[in-house]
Amino acid sequence: MSRPSQPPKTLRADARSLVAGCSGWNSRLAARRISQALDRALASCGLTAAQLGLMAQIAAAADDTLGALARRTGLEQSTLSRNLRTLERDGLVEIAAVERDQRRRAVWLTETGARRLEAAIPVWRGAQEALARHVPPDLARRLAEAADGLAEDAG
Repeated sequence: MSRPSQPPKTLRADARSLVAGCSGWNSRLAARRISQALDRALASCGLTAAQLGLMAQIAAAADDTLGALARRTGLEQSTLSRNLRTLERDGLVEIAAVERDQRRRAVWLTETGARRLEAAIPVWRGAQEALARHVPPDLARRLAEAADGLAEDAG
């Protein structure tokens, strides 16, 4: 009894399999497309999706140190600092040394930053409603929660 022959393995077939099944590639592709949609919606507010998210993280948390912000956002310190410099240049955040420990730095929204965030939230809500027609609202949150274990494994 002969078995049906399998198509020969090729680099193209392996690459297609990788693209179709790679969690890293597919999550990055989804994140790029979602970010692009949000960036288009938020352009009228003068913010990108990344800036809005970072400002919301700053406004939402009691711990205002850069180290805590880096942990919450999953950003490397250098990437976080680069993103914050843009917000600081635009007058949306302030960064200063912590009084008790001059080596530690804290960040907070300026009054201008708080007003910009407040004005962007309704635009963001509209963009979320549009996204929900394509991406279930809780899918990204579930993915982020599931991936939290990866950060714990690395630490």
